[in-house]
Amino acid sequence: MTKIVAVTACPSGVAHTYMAAEALESAAKAKGWQVKVETQGSIGQENVLTAEDIVDADMVILTKDIGIQFEERFTGKPLVRVNISDAVKRADAIMNKIQSHLAQTA
Repeated sequence: MTKIVAVTACPSGVAHTYMAAEALESAAKAKGWQVKVETQGSIGQENVLTAEDIVDADMVILTKDIGIQFEERFTGKPLVRVNISDAVKRADAIMNKIQSHLAQTA
């Protein structure tokens, strides 16, 4: 089973952080994938990814509108960087691109 982890953060640290997390979770689950999304919002990190979550992940999605804290955790993992607005509005398209990439590397 495909496992995706993601970290969402936006400059204001409020609505888009959580909207992006929800959209990515829904799009991944629609494909039958396991997904866990850490948010780095105005109240800090929530739903923090564990070392095991990261090791088991087939793909990491990071939003790129603002620096992600502790990004070094993902060194060596396949990584996709997306705009927070794309994560909110185009999560299905992001998952389709990931699916194509994973199919080519399988």
